[in-house]
Amino acid sequence: MSKTSVKNIQKQKKKAKRTISRATVSRIQGSTSAVRKRLKKEAGKARATAKA
Repeated sequence: MSKTSVKNIQKQKKKAKRTISRATVSRIQGSTSAVRKRLKKEAGKARATAKA
């Protein structure tokens, strides 16, 4: 059965309608070393601009 059948499209639309609206993520979250380093750098930049 194809993924783009009419029934499946309707099912996806119903599921999309039921989702809870959430605020968009301002920063990429994660626990890998590269992401943590990037978050740390962004946090430092945010602190510096807040101080100034």
